[in-house]
Amino acid sequence: MERISCDILVAGGGVAGLSCAAAFATAGFSVVCVDPAPPVTDNQSVGSDHRTTAFFQGSRNFLADAGIWERLDPQAAPLQVMRIVDAGGEEPEPRVIKDFNAADISELPFGWNLPNWLLRREMVARLEDLPNCDFRAGTGFKSMVTRETEALVNLTDGTQVRCKLVIGADGRNSAVRQAAGIGAKTTRYGQKAVVFAVTHPEPHNNVSTEVHRSGGPFTLVPLPDLDGKPRSAVVWMESGAEALRLRDLPEEDFNAAATERSAGIYGPLTLVGQRQAWPIIAQVANRMSAQRVALVAEAAHVVPPIGAQGLNMSLGDMITLLDLAKARPDGLGDEKMLDAYERRRHPEVQLRVRGVDALNRASIAGGQGLRDMRAKGIEALYAMTPVRKALMELGLGAR
Repeated sequence: MERISCDILVAGGGVAGLSCAAAFATAGFSVVCVDPAPPVTDNQSVGSDHRTTAFFQGSRNFLADAGIWERLDPQAAPLQVMRIVDAGGEEPEPRVIKDFNAADISELPFGWNLPNWLLRREMVARLEDLPNCDFRAGTGFKSMVTRETEALVNLTDGTQVRCKLVIGADGRNSAVRQAAGIGAKTTRYGQKAVVFAVTHPEPHNNVSTEVHRSGGPFTLVPLPDLDGKPRSAVVWMESGAEALRLRDLPEEDFNAAATERSAGIYGPLTLVGQRQAWPIIAQVANRMSAQRVALVAEAAHVVPPIGAQGLNMSLGDMITLLDLAKARPDGLGDEKMLDAYERRRHPEVQLRVRGVDALNRASIAGGQGLRDMRAKGIEALYAMTPVRKALMELGLGAR
């Protein structure tokens, strides 16, 4: 049996786990990062993740400090305006359009959008540059024993790791969370999200647009142009059965259905690449810490893909955890540090999960009366300038 020691073991090699490993290693901690599945780092291979992630300003700063953002910046599409379109009338046409412009609260865009497969590629490359980070793709977390002063972690390849802190970034079915004996509350909506990319004749002008009708939002998020054509990533939320039907439509029929659901705001949509369907849930762990264990990202919380909250909440976990670690490096992973992490993050996470849950339930509304109420609510909130600015700041994590 191989026995190794490090400061931190990160379980999970997705975007969250790779970000976490890079940030702590850049800060000077020795890190081992493991994941049972090697990351797919191109957009053509089987298993490639065709979703995209929008990074808000604070998240960008975190990635810059971790030495990652300089690799991503040339390939990122800025998000200057968040547009809400209600198309919930008798016909799928825009009847309410409201723009939330980052210029009202900041000199920078709200965020920047990037494909997940590309994020993995650049993050793995960053880890390879860090001599104090050992990324073990194809090796997973198996079990652990925690003590007051350390944790002993067994990996699937037979290696035993002695560390001060175990960070669970291993997804909504987290093995670390289960090993720590932490439960979670899960809400199922009967929805799936169809994710794909499209080109369109009208430019997006760095506007991220959520089109609301029923079943969930249809969200178009800017991507860099493709062969001179404006391009956007799309998240189309519908009931599970309908989402699977849409995913499997012939391409010509799918383009027509997507164009209609978009209310035609960018003209005819043309599919580029693959379509994937992902289940939609809300989930929050009963706690975000245990002895020598911290949970981050989807191991701690899952939200529907509305308002780009998911990964930005995850990086908020890491920002808090890293700040606590740097403030008391000698107390890495001890009870004082993890209790502080729990107090700072768990209440905010619970509040944001409830907020996104409410937004999703409103977006699902199918009855005409409920859709009319939603449209009036959008207009009322937008009309109150202080409330509008407060909502934008809250979305960015500034409040």
